[in-house]
Amino acid sequence: MNDVKVPPLVELPIPTLRAIEQRGGSASIYEIAEGVAALLNLPEEVLEILHLDGPQTEFQYRAAWARTYLRKMNAVENSSRGVWSLTDDGRQLLAEADAQARVLARIRDYRRGDARARASARQRIASAAPGDDSPDEDATWQDVLLATLRAMPPDAFERLCQRVLREHGFTEVEVTGRSGDGGIDGKGVLRIGLVSFQVVFQCKRYEGSVGSGQIRDFRGAMVGL
Repeated sequence: MNDVKVPPLVELPIPTLRAIEQRGGSASIYEIAEGVAALLNLPEEVLEILHLDGPQTEFQYRAAWARTYLRKMNAVENSSRGVWSLTDDGRQLLAEADAQARVLARIRDYRRGDARARASARQRIASAAPGDDSPDEDATWQDVLLATLRAMPPDAFERLCQRVLREHGFTEVEVTGRSGDGGIDGKGVLRIGLVSFQVVFQCKRYEGSVGSGQIRDFRGAMVGL
């Protein structure tokens, strides 16, 4: 009989961060669970153990608490659609040699009701294009947004596209190409009801409308998939 047991809560936060990191910095709850199970080599029979009388499994229950503690530590953040993403603090935590010890200490603090936890998250201020000291006073939020998108490095823009697709219900979203290659930059799965669709996408920034040539190239890249 397999003697592998559901990992204790304190062993789940770091694998949770790594699972999100492996997905490009953001992931759905399903993708996180799948990634953590793979990292910890958890067999299916362990993942199916129910918490009390169910319907939630013990793994799901402990994984949810792990995400909660990471959010309190400002290591992750989540959207209303259930997409979780790494913060700068989360990336820094992963890079530290004593990450597990730090997480354990913080969880003990939270469990004792320690008020030393951070009370508020950092505010993220969108910056204008490089070289601009401040946005034009007459610029709309759309202008500022477009300037920010155009100023993004290609890999950051691809991760943003990945995040947007996750926010709209896609799973297994993966960036596979390189910006400027003229082909397929990523793929994902969209589930509608009982049916799942494999979807491919490009991450491109065009000036004006997209021409027929670009559309033909993209359709050609999909041939044989």
